[in-house]
Amino acid sequence: MSETVYNRIALLRAERNVTRRQLADGLGVHYQTVGYLERGEYSPSLYLALRIAEYFEVPVEVVFSTSPFPRIGERTV
Repeated sequence: MSETVYNRIALLRAERNVTRRQLADGLGVHYQTVGYLERGEYSPSLYLALRIAEYFEVPVEVVFSTSPFPRIGERTV
């Protein structure tokens, strides 16, 4: 069983025109941490995951998943 955590942080940042540094400042973390999260090199603590969801004002399930998100425009059955 894989313990990979998938995320949409980069997509949400792009949609809202937020830089890594702006997100990091809003969360109180180093901007490189945001890059590690986006690339899946680091899984956030539950607390940080909830704070990221709050920052973007979406449910945590919109940002994080234990299975890959479908590609944009890809149909789900």
